Amino acid sequence: MAHTLFNLCDRVAVVSGAASGLGKAMATALAEVGADVVLADINGEGAQGTAHELEALGVRALPVACDMSNPDQIRTLFSTVDRAYGRVDILGNVAGNARGGDPLTVPQADVEFTMQNLIVGRLVACQEAAQRMVREGKGSIINLISIAGITALGRNHLPYSMGMAGAAQMTRELSTEWSGRGVRVNGIVCAQIMNAGLDERIAADPKLAKTYLRGIPMGRLGQSDDIKGVSIFLASDASAWITGALIPLDGGNLAKNAGGSHHQMPDAPDEQR
Repeated sequence: MAHTLFNLCDRVAVVSGAASGLGKAMATALAEVGADVVLADINGEGAQGTAHELEALGVRALPVACDMSNPDQIRTLFSTVDRAYGRVDILGNVAGNARGGDPLTVPQADVEFTMQNLIVGRLVACQEAAQRMVREGKGSIINLISIAGITALGRNHLPYSMGMAGAAQMTRELSTEWSGRGVRVNGIVCAQIMNAGLDERIAADPKLAKTYLRGIPMGRLGQSDDIKGVSIFLASDASAWITGALIPLDGGNLAKNAGGSHHQMPDAPDEQR
């Protein structure tokens, strides 16, 4: 029997990046425990496809085409939510594009593009959601963050890492500002989770998967559905006294020292095989 603390019936969740990957998995998880969901994605057709799948669960699902780096479109998104539902209880801030490049030469425009996606757009979404949550005296905001915002990855990740570090600190700051008004703000810190883009990169450079696995003691890369449990937890009353937390979803990556080794690690010292 499911515990009532995890029940999200009669709550409305807005999830960005909901057409595929982690955004779709988060939206699906929240719908599976009863939440009505607003599915925001720049891929409007993909969001509509997710909506059709989730409606089969017996919840309301509203797809909205939205570029989550564009503040005007984000504000329009929340106006649409007002008309359709009249409230927002949960925000899943998942979408966010980025560019990389050699730190010696990365163009300013690429850095600005990344900051607009990972910080500015997400902040506007947080503000829009929180304005509505404060009126109700409660709400949960979940920001997706990469381990690149906590520790350095190298490999020309500088703009992405800067943006994710900003998103992590934004999570702490907004929690500090808003939790006394009923709005909890937490982050999920993800290591390498398989998606179409990562599939392509590993296919182009098979050594990349081995590099990732050397840092993941659990011995596998993540899958989108791995985000489901922690999403339900942070959205629900089960985490009612948790705010400002950055919860790793990383197979043990952040816990491991860079010079450490683990059982079955590729190219590990003999004593770890």
